[in-house]
Amino acid sequence: MPSNRALMSNVAKLLIVPLCLVSLGACGGKTSHSPPSSSSAGAIGVNGYLWRATLDTLAFMPLQSADPYGGVVITDWYINPEKPNERFKATVYILDSRLRADGLNVSVFKQVSDGTGGWTPAPTADQTSTDIENAILTRARQLRLSNLKG
Repeated sequence: MPSNRALMSNVAKLLIVPLCLVSLGACGGKTSHSPPSSSSAGAIGVNGYLWRATLDTLAFMPLQSADPYGGVVITDWYINPEKPNERFKATVYILDSRLRADGLNVSVFKQVSDGTGGWTPAPTADQTSTDIENAILTRARQLRLSNLKG
């Protein structure tokens, strides 16, 4: 005659296995395993013209990070060969899925050389961010118009 311990072990196995199968069966969630529709496949979370225009406009700066779903482009530090004692970095936030002037925010950061190999933060002209925003918007409009014509 089996001991109580062996009997309990067998009962536990008989109860655990069906419970595991039931819980695994509930994990599926989807009834259809078809691929996503072509309308959402490859779509980005922001306006495509603003996204492309941002990358085009900032192409002269090294790219540190680009998130097309969140709409954030961060450049690495750029040193102008004509002014090696200062460097710039830009962050662009695309805030809307529509092509609008208020759907874009640009932040520019500047550092100047301290002469010992280090860099210290320096103020940038307010117009710098506005000029980059305007250049991005102009390029986005050009891309949109060329897409409508072609």
